[in-house]
Amino acid sequence: MGDSSRGTGTVAGSKRKDVRRNQQALLDAAAAAFVAAGVDAPVRDIAARAGVGVGTVYRHFPTRADLVIAVYRHQVDACAAAGPELLAAGPTPHAALGRWVDLFVDFLVTKHGLAAAMQGDRAGHETLHGYFLERLLPVCAELLDAAAASGEIRADLDAYHLMRGIGNLCIGSDSDPRYDARRLVALLVAGLRQPS
Repeated sequence: MGDSSRGTGTVAGSKRKDVRRNQQALLDAAAAAFVAAGVDAPVRDIAARAGVGVGTVYRHFPTRADLVIAVYRHQVDACAAAGPELLAAGPTPHAALGRWVDLFVDFLVTKHGLAAAMQGDRAGHETLHGYFLERLLPVCAELLDAAAASGEIRADLDAYHLMRGIGNLCIGSDSDPRYDARRLVALLVAGLRQPS
């Protein structure tokens, strides 16, 4: 009897892994579609990118707001996980900070449509903002501390102010094709370096 229940548990565990894998593929596809076409990207395009049917998208995310919020949380988690990985991969803490900031900017580009998708849900929006700060501020602080400890950047930098400044530089990048927020963010990160 113990063997058959173990087999059932393995099958159920395998199905849960498949569901998680499908959901991750959907979130990655939706994020890519949002970057390319905004949060109003057609569900059929998201499904095609993920290699699933439209019904699968709606089964996981019944409304557009559900999908946008899930993508937001997924990207926050991915950005948070990337910080320590980039720091460990090197070559320097400042280089890791620069790569992480690039990921953060990618996330901010997707985030622009969040407010429109969550119209009227102020409490939900505040909850997501709290999640964003809780997950990303410590990662940014860790990267800044490592770069400061290595002597590459000034030691008096604050993670919140840096993230806020990057966010402010990204405002308007979706409405003005001549504005290159990434270039300005790269200049900001370069400017963090310790003067010679």
